[in-house]
Amino acid sequence: MPTVAELYRARRDDDHVGLLTVDRSWTWREVIAECEARAALLATLRRAGPFHLGVLLENVPEYLFLLGGAALAGAAVVGINPTRRGEELARDVRHTDCQLVVTATDQAGLLDGLDIGVEAVRVLVSDTDEYTELVSAAAAGGGATNAGADDAPGDDAPGDDAVPPSPDTLYLLLFTSGSTGAPKAVRVSQGRAAEAAIAMASGSGFGPGDVMYCAMPLFHGNALHTCVDPAVASGATLVLRRRFSASGFLPDVRRFGATYFNYVGRALAHILATPAQPDDGDNTLKFAFGTDASPQDMVAFRRRFACPVVEGYGSSEGAISMSRGPGTPRQALGKPPPGTDVVILDPDTGLERAVAEIDPHGRLLNAADAIGEIVSRDGVPRFEGYYANPEADAERTRGGWFWSGDLGYRDAAGYFYFAGRTADWLRVDGENFAAAPVERILERFDGVVTAVVVPFPDPRTGDQVLAVLELRPDAVFDPESFASFLQAQPDLGTKWAPRFVRVTSQIPLTGTGKVDKRPLRAPPWATGDPVWWRPFLGRDAHVAGADANEYRLFTSEDAEELEEAFTEHDRGALLQM
Repeated sequence: MPTVAELYRARRDDDHVGLLTVDRSWTWREVIAECEARAALLATLRRAGPFHLGVLLENVPEYLFLLGGAALAGAAVVGINPTRRGEELARDVRHTDCQLVVTATDQAGLLDGLDIGVEAVRVLVSDTDEYTELVSAAAAGGGATNAGADDAPGDDAPGDDAVPPSPDTLYLLLFTSGSTGAPKAVRVSQGRAAEAAIAMASGSGFGPGDVMYCAMPLFHGNALHTCVDPAVASGATLVLRRRFSASGFLPDVRRFGATYFNYVGRALAHILATPAQPDDGDNTLKFAFGTDASPQDMVAFRRRFACPVVEGYGSSEGAISMSRGPGTPRQALGKPPPGTDVVILDPDTGLERAVAEIDPHGRLLNAADAIGEIVSRDGVPRFEGYYANPEADAERTRGGWFWSGDLGYRDAAGYFYFAGRTADWLRVDGENFAAAPVERILERFDGVVTAVVVPFPDPRTGDQVLAVLELRPDAVFDPESFASFLQAQPDLGTKWAPRFVRVTSQIPLTGTGKVDKRPLRAPPWATGDPVWWRPFLGRDAHVAGADANEYRLFTSEDAEELEEAFTEHDRGALLQM
């Protein structure tokens, strides 16, 4: 099995352009020289214990040099998410036992006053003269004692005869998105990362003639596994953009001659929101690869930019993957690789769920029977575990199977569909259902950019449906049209219509561009956004002489009455959770 270190070493004598930014370029030979200098620095600073390097940087060349340097030195890179703040950010660094942290001047302030478990002298600021001198001294064999290195290496620190990294050597600790709980650090070995890079590079036909554009954050596996590592493996040119810019996307593609880019989350939607031009299709792109784009955005992107979009599904843990092939239905994730055992199971009973019944319009007709958790019955060996989190390991691998935490369903042809996270179950009036099918229906409503559905406590028992809608800038929410729209949807379950509709200017996102549902679970009337609701449901509407489908603006008086109802039924604490 190859290692990431071997992929970098294979580029040592390659004089093809390896890295481009808006400021300059490096050949692969120059890139590897920079990586070797960082490897020397890490070796001089290594202490006993886990050889973990925290990196808090934007997509700058130094990040690539550290990735390569860590691979060559046998260190593990911990990508620190700069969108996290305060104690949450500090917890990420402490939890992963970082020996060193490398950051830059404009990110270093995020660490001020935090207990990250790393001495201040071992927090290195990469855009300073001091750091440049440390790297140069280490590369020349002069050591780096002024950065807090021990006088002697630790018991497991490498000496002059250090053993090269093996396929089992830990290479990355990648945090899960944390959209439904505290992020977990996924272990990725050099062997797993190298195999994924080679498979992506060969399967996509990447080579020195390709220019791979990366604007997705390097602390996330999407950027590393689908762009950076395949570029190293294939000898293609890698373009790094400091941070994603929708307006800067097409100018960058043309400036660098990009043939490929990776994306995650709502990146395509943001690009499509920029003003269209008649020559948008005049570009060098061959295709894009990513996850979490809507089928509508994928079609619109190909039509506008003449660039095919390929979606893939893969858990950060590496146990389950799916790909789309010819004939894959628009809404489907695809199929697992041949010979793998992936099923949809009831998370409570462990029994397989019913085959999905889907009408010609792609509407799921038996959601209550078909939706379950996506489970791999042979995926545990591919899962390398979470770092220092045996409880999470046990939850994922219970019964000897890998439980993804994702909800889905499978049609008669074997195609899988995504239906949300296991935390996205709602229980309304005794009926359980998933959020994702409701979200897909709501996104049909004219003017909606993104619809998010979360459970909101009922004052008496169970949940009510809270929908958060982000509209186009030129759209205005019309409650009467919305109510009529809901009544016209044949696949809307009888309990699925939202009781609350919050209209917001922007759905909150995680650092990787995925929807962050945690802040959306707050009482909608406490957000400052306009909220519409149906005050009366079912029989209550008839008693009040009201229309159960009517939405009206939620007022402060409504909030007082609803809060009193929660208190009356001893559920007031739920509003604070």
